[in-house]
Amino acid sequence: MTSETKAVEIVAELMALSARTAPKARGTDSIVVKVVAGEDLKNLAEEMNHIGEARGLKFIVRDSGNMEQSDACVLIGSQGESVAGLDCGGCGYPTCQEMRNAQKDLGSQKTPFHGPNCAIRMADLGIALGSAAKTASIHNVDNRIMFSAGLSALSLGWLEGCNVAYGIPLKATGKSVYFDRPI
Repeated sequence: MTSETKAVEIVAELMALSARTAPKARGTDSIVVKVVAGEDLKNLAEEMNHIGEARGLKFIVRDSGNMEQSDACVLIGSQGESVAGLDCGGCGYPTCQEMRNAQKDLGSQKTPFHGPNCAIRMADLGIALGSAAKTASIHNVDNRIMFSAGLSALSLGWLEGCNVAYGIPLKATGKSVYFDRPI
């Protein structure tokens, strides 16, 4: 393990802290965070490649190559049943209870993310992702927020109770492995 790899793993833990302490609506935390490295990182890359091949999505196969090159990845998801309790209608349903009922009715859907989801909780997820990415940037660690990593983590069952998740792979090199990314 290089000194850069050790530093990246420390930054990954700091990013998890940033996601955890990011502001959340009504002060209620619905975020699940997991840091992966080593063998788990390899397993995540393999799952990404499998999903990309199975779905014919070349960008996910490309992303799996980026994950293989990474030193760590921070996974951040939102618990699906969590609602802000505001009956705001942002999810497409008049009340939070109707949205929850719709989630149960659609529980067997075969989509990467499962919905409907509370719009306020999705904003919380975005804020947590931005806060974590900011922490990586402050520490000069290359990163990229990836849909593909999140859906693969959900496929592996790593973020229990989450309907939506993203991953932020991390690497410290002279040139970002996440920059020139042809499909």
